[in-house]
Amino acid sequence: MEAETSVPMKESNVQSSKLSRPKKSKWKQEAVAYAFISPYLIGFLAFTLGPMIASLYLSFTDYDLLSSPKWVGFDNYKKMFTADPRFLTSLKVTFQFAFISIPLKLAAALFVALLFAKNFRGVSLYRTVYYIPSILGGSVAVAIMWRQLFGKEGAINGFLSYFGIEGVSWIASPDYALYTLVLLGIWQFGSPMLIFLAGLKQIPNELYEAAVVDGAGKISKFFNITIPMLTPVIFFNLVMGIIGGFMTFTQSFLITKGGPLDRTLFYAVYLYEKGFTHFKMGYASAMAWVLVAIIAFFTALVFKSSALWVYYESGEDK
Repeated sequence: MEAETSVPMKESNVQSSKLSRPKKSKWKQEAVAYAFISPYLIGFLAFTLGPMIASLYLSFTDYDLLSSPKWVGFDNYKKMFTADPRFLTSLKVTFQFAFISIPLKLAAALFVALLFAKNFRGVSLYRTVYYIPSILGGSVAVAIMWRQLFGKEGAINGFLSYFGIEGVSWIASPDYALYTLVLLGIWQFGSPMLIFLAGLKQIPNELYEAAVVDGAGKISKFFNITIPMLTPVIFFNLVMGIIGGFMTFTQSFLITKGGPLDRTLFYAVYLYEKGFTHFKMGYASAMAWVLVAIIAFFTALVFKSSALWVYYESGEDK
């Protein structure tokens, strides 16, 4: 009897050891995976999540970078909307810039992508050339070039003079300064262009061939096949454009410094001015969180509306 009972006990011990090994090996695999992504996790905690939490706290304080923060509650937020006209001006300018530049930028990107979707000699070179502005658009060199182009004695006025038109200093004129920055924003259409190009390559040729059989023309094919099939790509580019448009900083800061008469005072420029020129870091932190709320609102609006206009090839709207 003792021998008979000992055999099942040995078998159960073997089975338990076999069951414990996969758990241990799975734990080791997870540990290795976390070890590989630990640099990103550490960077995210130290340079993204940590500063975000700190800025949220500072937004409720009076902090000048030199002395200790003083808790003031919602005073910074109240002051923004009730006692700071330049804050409202920066909002207005940023909304103007975003609502004008984003649609035109996407339209320009789609137009060029349609041209480059065809295979012809040197197309790769042209794609690279048209992508370069997206890389250089935020540089100091481009800012200086843009100031020279649209200055009183710039190349734009030199071109207009051939037609007997007397130009103005476009970047110094309150009526035109913002639109020169809009043009710069549109000029940086390289990234959405490449994404549109990738989307165009994924549209099956069979759809166009069937449309030709049905007698559809180029315009009909564009609006009934190309646009519907590109709606997921349009959706992505629109979301990224909204985020980038509301966070625009470099163009205004380097070219116009927010002038003239605050006509190019972008929200991010005013935020920088409050935080690092006037040393009102608590107020700047509150402005940053208002910007987060604005971007989140419009992004959520686009996501909510996507069910009405975004088409997925599987036939299911998401």
